Amino acid sequence: MKRLWIVLLTFVLLVGFIGCSSGGTSNIAPDDSDGNVDLSSPMNPTMPEDKSSGIPEGSSDEMPAAMPENEKNLMPLEVHFLDVEQADCILIKTPGQKAVLIDSGKNTHEDTVVSYIKSQGIDTIDAVVGTHPHEDHIGGLDAVINSFNIGKIYMPKVSHTTKTFEDVLNAIDNKGLKVTTAFAGTNIEVDPDLKIEILAPNSHTYDEINNYSAVVKLTYKNTSFLFTGDAESVSEQEMISKGYDLKADVLKVGHHGSATSTTAQFLKKVSPDYVVISVGKDNRYGHPDNLVLNRLKTFGVEIFRTDEYGTVIATSDGETIKFDKKGDENI
Repeated sequence: MKRLWIVLLTFVLLVGFIGCSSGGTSNIAPDDSDGNVDLSSPMNPTMPEDKSSGIPEGSSDEMPAAMPENEKNLMPLEVHFLDVEQADCILIKTPGQKAVLIDSGKNTHEDTVVSYIKSQGIDTIDAVVGTHPHEDHIGGLDAVINSFNIGKIYMPKVSHTTKTFEDVLNAIDNKGLKVTTAFAGTNIEVDPDLKIEILAPNSHTYDEINNYSAVVKLTYKNTSFLFTGDAESVSEQEMISKGYDLKADVLKVGHHGSATSTTAQFLKKVSPDYVVISVGKDNRYGHPDNLVLNRLKTFGVEIFRTDEYGTVIATSDGETIKFDKKGDENI
């Protein structure tokens, strides 16, 4: 009986061995214990082994570096001193892609100013500063207000009996906007990366309208700009007496380089490396005055004049400032 069981067991094992061999070799990867395909098996035809690097074919062993959070959408500060002849117009494009406009040229420049702003891809001007109500500073302001979305408007508390001033007030009223008084101590908040402060006027009445000029200081990290409108020596002395920090890398020279502005004492306080003079070629006022030019040369500053270079563009990364003297090609 025992010999019979041994014979039967031998027969069963022999049949099983023959059955396993007759089907050939399987091309399907064996399943692991939880029913998932084992992709590490060399029998898997969809994942060829790369013996040189251990990385599947078609893959890269270099992963793109993650951009630091503080460098995302980082843009430089741009300050455009537009060539509007014997007038002022300054467009500021902030690192946070906001826009600030200081003055707007004469009435005859309104189309030029509006076109230039649009060419910069701007449809909203977050802050507008009309430094004072002379036509060569606010002449194009009504057209600007009518052509763009406007955040806030800053103007000194002084009126002027001209059609130009009336047009600006009507444009402000028609847009349902209000004027914020430009006075020393006012901050213009448009971009957290910038500090924009108004340092003048410091008095409520002046004999000359020019001294009502809103003087604006712009600071971006370790670089700074000072825009003085037509502020004359009276206003300059007030700012000095108040102990304001007037130091700036770039000075927009007051009153187109007139001898009424940019005194030696004021220039010493500002101590700029560069100055920009917004002035018309062969103007009847003789601006910039030779006295001022000689003073600037004595202080060793680099001078950029719109009558010589056209529109001047200053670009700051917060540490250094570069100038493009071919900016007139952009108009």
